[in-house]
Amino acid sequence: MRSHLTRTPRAWGVAALAALGLTLAGCADPEDGGTEPASAEDATGGQEGQEVNLSPEQDRITTEAVPDIAALVPEEIRERGTLEVISSAGTVPPLMFYATDDETVIGVETDIASIVADVLDLEVRYHVADWANIFVGLDSGRYDVGFSNITVTEERKEKYDFATYRLDNIAFEARADADWTVEGPEDVAGRSIGVSSGTNQEAILVSWSEQNEAAGLEPTDIRYFQNSTDYYLALSSGRLDAYLGPNPSAVYHSRTTGESKVIGSFSGAGSGLQGEIAATTQRDNGLIEALHAALNETIENGSHGEVLDRWGLSDEAVETSEINPPGLPPTD
Repeated sequence: MRSHLTRTPRAWGVAALAALGLTLAGCADPEDGGTEPASAEDATGGQEGQEVNLSPEQDRITTEAVPDIAALVPEEIRERGTLEVISSAGTVPPLMFYATDDETVIGVETDIASIVADVLDLEVRYHVADWANIFVGLDSGRYDVGFSNITVTEERKEKYDFATYRLDNIAFEARADADWTVEGPEDVAGRSIGVSSGTNQEAILVSWSEQNEAAGLEPTDIRYFQNSTDYYLALSSGRLDAYLGPNPSAVYHSRTTGESKVIGSFSGAGSGLQGEIAATTQRDNGLIEALHAALNETIENGSHGEVLDRWGLSDEAVETSEINPPGLPPTD
């Protein structure tokens, strides 16, 4: 199946991103973060220097069309023959970013959209915009679905329908030789932890530090970074014990460089609720049932797991796709 790309505005090239070490303030909404441990297996690092295909020739995982599921697609989309997918690119590998040609979009979000389109017997067309314009495009009906690390929230459910396909986790990333792990607030007492300001990760870290102080433990030395070049330098020099950010980017960095490892992973929806990433459509546009069925088909036939494994995100697999599950609660 061929894919097409439309992008606006033009984003950084992948070579420039690699040189900069990447920024974490990208397509993932800053409010996506939480405090529920994901699993004991999450506190493991990637394989040293593991290579990832960054070329335009992706040889993407594919799967077969399923006529009964394809029949669930609204008639207008079936007649058009394309699935118009909107996402943010040029931000944080391995979510959705540009290949070495600075033209082809690649990443886990791209690959999930591709196998869903396969099941629906549609040609996938990728469109790239900044974060806010994803929702503007969905609201206008210009795009069918967003695959862009979008977390299910109760507020968003008022305007959009969701079909989940990946867990929303955040992670503590430390040097590869670190001999400690994070299982809860007490593990960051007295530690120097980096975070980006204005994110939910910051709110969590501040809350944990306050809990520790109330329990008679040392506060966390919270240090703020707005680009990854700076905090990776701080990590490598030992000036920072760990950095708290999105799990996929931490996994990707540790996997591809061997210089760091994930020492703790937590839900992106807060204590008591596992956050989930979902395909996002305009509410009641008739497409969510088809997307839901297609995602469950890819989970059952194994192609979904192959995609996650390809990008080092097997720990974010879901057992089944759900439509509009409980989401991140509204913020005050």
